[in-house]
Amino acid sequence: MMDQLSFGLSRLEGLSSLGQDRGDGDGDNEGDDDGDGIPVTDKIISPQSTAPRLVHQSSRTSIYRFQDKGIKILLGDNLGDPQPHQWQVKRLSHEQSISRHLLLSCKSREVLSIQPFNGHPLALYFRWANGSTLKEWMRKVQRGAPGVTSFTLTHRSDNEFSHIQQNHIRRSSAYESVIDGNSLYFENSGCAANSPFSTSKISHPAPRATEDLNVRLRAAMAIAKTLADCHAAGVAYNNLTPDNVVLDTFEGDYVATLIDLSEAAIFSSGTLLNQGSLVSIEDVAAFEKQMKQGDLKSLGVVLNQLFRGFEDDSTSSSITRHNANTVAFSGADTPSEMWAEDARRKRNKQMEASEGLPIYLASLISTLLLTGSKTNSLNSPVSTVNYESAKDVYFDLKTMLENKNYCYRKTDLDEWMLESRLKLNIDLFYGRQVEMSMLMHLLHSVFMLGNQPSIATISGMKSTLANHIKKPIQNRDGFFIEGKFLKSSCQETVLSHALNNFFGSIIEEGIYSGNMQMSLRWRIHDAIGSGNSLLMDAIPNLRKLMAEEPSAIHTSSETSSSKSGRTNAILGSSHRLKFVFCKLIGAIACKAHPLILFLDDLQWADEITLDVMRMIVTDPDVNHFLFIGTYRDNEVSLSHPLTEKLNDLKQNGINVVSIKIGPIEKECVNALVSEALCLPPSLCRPLSTAVHTKTGGIIMFILRFLKSLNDEGLLWFSLSSRRWEFDLQKIRDKEISADVVQHMTLNMTYLDKNMQRGLKTAACLGSNFDAEILQKAKKDDDFDMDMFLVKCLEDGYLVSCDGSKQFAWAHDQVHQAAYELIPIEKRELFHLLLGSRLLMKSSSSESSKMLFFVVDNMNRGVKLLENSAQKNELAFLNLRAGEKAISSSAFHSASRYLITGLSLLEHDSWETNYNLTISLYDAASEALYVTGDFSRLSSLVEKPLKLARCFDDKLNIYNNLVRSLAASGQTEQGIDTCFRVLGQLGEAIPSTITPEIFHAEIVHIKTLLQGMSNDQLLSLSVMTDTHKLAAMQFLNHLLYLAYVAKPALAPIISFRMVENSIKYGICNITPFAFGVYGAFLVSAINADNEGGYRMGRVAMELMQRMNAIEIIPRLYTTIYSMINIWKEPFQASLSKHLEAYDIGAHRGDMEFAISNLFQYVNMSIYGCGENFGGLIKNIHAYSKRAFQCQQHMAGKCLIVAHQLAFDFMGVEENAYSLYFAGMTEESCFDSSCQNNQSAICRYICQKRKHVTFWTGDMDVAAEMYELSKRFPLGSNARQVHVVVGTFVDGLIAFYFARKHRGDEAKWTAIGEDAMGTLQKWEEGSTWNFRNKRLLLEAEFNFLRGNHEMTMRCYTASINAARAHRFYHEEGLAYEKAATFLLHKHNHNGALDCFINAKKCYETWGAHAIVARVDRAIAVLLPLCAER
Repeated sequence: MMDQLSFGLSRLEGLSSLGQDRGDGDGDNEGDDDGDGIPVTDKIISPQSTAPRLVHQSSRTSIYRFQDKGIKILLGDNLGDPQPHQWQVKRLSHEQSISRHLLLSCKSREVLSIQPFNGHPLALYFRWANGSTLKEWMRKVQRGAPGVTSFTLTHRSDNEFSHIQQNHIRRSSAYESVIDGNSLYFENSGCAANSPFSTSKISHPAPRATEDLNVRLRAAMAIAKTLADCHAAGVAYNNLTPDNVVLDTFEGDYVATLIDLSEAAIFSSGTLLNQGSLVSIEDVAAFEKQMKQGDLKSLGVVLNQLFRGFEDDSTSSSITRHNANTVAFSGADTPSEMWAEDARRKRNKQMEASEGLPIYLASLISTLLLTGSKTNSLNSPVSTVNYESAKDVYFDLKTMLENKNYCYRKTDLDEWMLESRLKLNIDLFYGRQVEMSMLMHLLHSVFMLGNQPSIATISGMKSTLANHIKKPIQNRDGFFIEGKFLKSSCQETVLSHALNNFFGSIIEEGIYSGNMQMSLRWRIHDAIGSGNSLLMDAIPNLRKLMAEEPSAIHTSSETSSSKSGRTNAILGSSHRLKFVFCKLIGAIACKAHPLILFLDDLQWADEITLDVMRMIVTDPDVNHFLFIGTYRDNEVSLSHPLTEKLNDLKQNGINVVSIKIGPIEKECVNALVSEALCLPPSLCRPLSTAVHTKTGGIIMFILRFLKSLNDEGLLWFSLSSRRWEFDLQKIRDKEISADVVQHMTLNMTYLDKNMQRGLKTAACLGSNFDAEILQKAKKDDDFDMDMFLVKCLEDGYLVSCDGSKQFAWAHDQVHQAAYELIPIEKRELFHLLLGSRLLMKSSSSESSKMLFFVVDNMNRGVKLLENSAQKNELAFLNLRAGEKAISSSAFHSASRYLITGLSLLEHDSWETNYNLTISLYDAASEALYVTGDFSRLSSLVEKPLKLARCFDDKLNIYNNLVRSLAASGQTEQGIDTCFRVLGQLGEAIPSTITPEIFHAEIVHIKTLLQGMSNDQLLSLSVMTDTHKLAAMQFLNHLLYLAYVAKPALAPIISFRMVENSIKYGICNITPFAFGVYGAFLVSAINADNEGGYRMGRVAMELMQRMNAIEIIPRLYTTIYSMINIWKEPFQASLSKHLEAYDIGAHRGDMEFAISNLFQYVNMSIYGCGENFGGLIKNIHAYSKRAFQCQQHMAGKCLIVAHQLAFDFMGVEENAYSLYFAGMTEESCFDSSCQNNQSAICRYICQKRKHVTFWTGDMDVAAEMYELSKRFPLGSNARQVHVVVGTFVDGLIAFYFARKHRGDEAKWTAIGEDAMGTLQKWEEGSTWNFRNKRLLLEAEFNFLRGNHEMTMRCYTASINAARAHRFYHEEGLAYEKAATFLLHKHNHNGALDCFINAKKCYETWGAHAIVARVDRAIAVLLPLCAER
């Protein structure tokens, strides 16, 4: 290492950089008044000089430079004397030993040898290096010499130092750093130097000042690091001054080298003990501490000079020449005077070090300057925290460089500091880098891929996560929707309120305008259509966005005078609302504008919202969507609905990322405290350790605890030191509650009474409220509302919602803490009085808005009501609240209100207040049914069914009971209840159906319809008899129950529904009744296809006349999959099934909506031969939607169809595993058999028979034919797969009949029977059945040897299939013809037919069949003549 001259650079004119060679700047300058030495030459000493040159000389030291070496001579009176003095030997040897000790661990002078030089007996030879002393560097910066602010890293040669961009610094005695052009200088702020009352606000350095400070920080870090390395090697430097530090650059940063090791001392325990210097480990530790403190104090002086831009040699030398722990008390005679003098001296040092510097840096420097000092005064509460190592200083400087946002704040005092109030702007998601990285990864997936919705659940110590994810989503033009569940409010409305707020922000703030808003409107219109009054009512701002007028349109079921029809409409609305929510979310989210839906406190979410979430994330049409939900894990058990929903989603392959947020670690707490107080982390560690111990690392607890320490005077801002100080011992001794809520509540008790009253009142209004409601809720003289709100916002209890008069609690734990202010024994009365005040202060026009607030609070004090009048009044309010909740589809909340209302009724309410009583029971039964609380409903209805005054008052309750029995699988009880109700309504239905009864019923209904034309049926009057309307409703229920449990009863019920419609008029159920009757006619043993088709047309026209749109899904399922297939082309049904699905989904009839999707797929595959490539995506989407809507029967059938498509396409993949892990077709079939799900078993058999026939595995096809007989169709209507299955049965039969295996007669009979059936069906629809009948006839003639007729029939079948667009069956006819021609040895003709068959199969997308035909073609080609 090199030594350099310590004289000033001001004498070296023309110096082009700071990287030139200079003499040693070591401290060997005793006798020099200024310590600078005497310059020997003004010329630059070149390292290429051939002779040593004197570059520095003082009275005791001379420094020579020779090439890359330096030579140090200690001057004395022995010049020419061959024997050196003992002190010279000792001093040079000491420096050499220190150098060798530090050689590998610290940047310090490298001593090469000790040998004679130029007549001197001893000289120290050392390695010369480049750089600049810190003193030179600071002077250069101070003089404004060229090349100072930031260094460049282009070269690191021996002659080059880092270049620093020019920056001016001039000295002043004031506080503030100001940017003036390119200059950083200290400007008087207008306050006296010792005045603490500067009122400037906190400022941050401008970019150029920041750049200058960065350079100084890097230099300071280099010095601290080298000193830390020195201490780590067990050496105290003891001579740290700007003269003895050389700066250089290496790999892009500063490196500091310590020169002049003459004062250094070894304190490492091993060395000292080996030398016998000290006798104990304790003595070694004390000595080590003392030595380090001296260096740290010197480091403080050096850093003070470095950052303040001037040198204070007197201070430096005083520290250098005195022990670090020595304190001089000038003129102090008594201990008290000594302490006072000491306090003044330290305060002056602190203020001097603080001036013009950031709080963070000033605190670091002032602490170093006070290293080793004791408490400021005998009575001072300050707990001194000193630096223990230079390594801590280095890391604190490094922290400052890396965290400019809070570390670069200036010392300008704002109002908060002057009043010593702690302002905490720390976010509650502090220290969650790992969790945030997981969320950012999910966001990236949503942005870039978005092919499947994702879910992130965050449990544990929830926080203000929303603020952290809004910015990245908005930066990508994404949408962010947020909502929060409350324990005591309407959970069902959270999603609609969140969406309403989202659309409101779009309208009012104009965030998304122009093309973006127009695009959003069109996507929503395409998804949900127009006139969707149910959704618009739930989300009023959506109506404003779409510019739609409120609709007064109601369906016929909603306007029906039958009260029992109301529940159907309610349930339909519930299902429909869930579906349209999915469609709406899918419309909002797109690749250009991804969507995040954030819902807080999912532990209080209702079943409906959880179901909507499940539907959204499993909806195949929803892409670029991320759902984030937070919940308290201590309130969510393994049996909680949320856990069950999440487990179901995981099993269905949905990406669910679970993030657990626990307490933050001790180091993170230290970083938080450091940022909050703007103090270096090392100085905060004792405080942060105490805070972590007290709070357990809970972020909310930490912030409130720091606030309480500030309020209690244990943490304050010192105007003298201009930094935050604290009483560590009292903080450690402080007793606090282990629960954050209790702790915050305790702190709130220190507030004045008016504030406490305001907090209590606001806590009873929920998680958010507006100022108007708070004004009505408070007593007139309780508190000044404006002052209360300002104080709450200032203290962080409340936050303002978008600057409006809406307010929300900053955190639910703050809300809970405020609520805990109300003593438990007084809470019921507090709520009751508050609700009463709201009721009395609300005008009639405001009553609806205030209703929930009134009822929620009064219900809390229900036990305090004593007289019947008060109870009846509150019961009536609960009825109103329940009905209002039902109208908003908030059924869970409605059930709570209505059950509470029932509990308020007196035992004699059936006599004294009958109307209120029956209304509560009626509405409660509706709410309980829709929410699925069937057990409570069954027990609740006992009283009204027994005590209601008339049968009409029981009808709606019976209706809810029957539906609940059907939904819970209690079909027998449901049938019995329907029989009882229908009996009282005058409908006698036989419970046991004998053949005689069945025949009599058929004769009766046919006689009734005989002679009635379509016009007569369509002109039937409208049913007005309420009992008959109710009877039709219960017959409809009974029809469903009978279809499941007593199939023989179902036709009788449909006959009775038709009969009632003829006798008493038509209603909205009549079209479905005629449709079911038509399906029976085409399914009877002696099928009446014409009669069934006629009833189907009547049903359709009746539906149009009644405008009964709500029954379209079930009607279309019956008409287009069971009736019209006998008259109209198969292809005509496809669009009708999709239309029915859309209507059913929009109206909540998901059972029949999904049924129509299945019929569409079924018709496409078996009937129309649609291309598999285009169909496969739809099948996958429809299957997912079926399970999404809990339609498992249809979902499994769709999976079977999915596997069929895979098989035909040649895709070797298990479709079942796409939906259920580990499921196969065999396991699905076995489980369906065990559960008596004969429809699924029959469908799997049909699928296997179909696939094996087409792929040529005829033996397995024959086995499937036999197996399917175990699952007879019975009287159920034949659908297209059954119809086509009959055609395939005939082909299989004729194939095996030609094999002549001994069972030819059996198979021939089966084939002839199928041929006869197809011939009969062709009479109704030549389009659907002619090509099939002709192909069977061709096979029959092939069997009989009538070859001429065979080829004629094949040709006719091919032409008919092509004309009717059954390309798959055209290919089959070609292939069968090819087989016949091969039999005739007509290879060329067979090859032509195979090639044509292949083209048809390619159009079909059946690549597995194409491959089979290709193999046949490959065999034939060599046999054919040249083509």
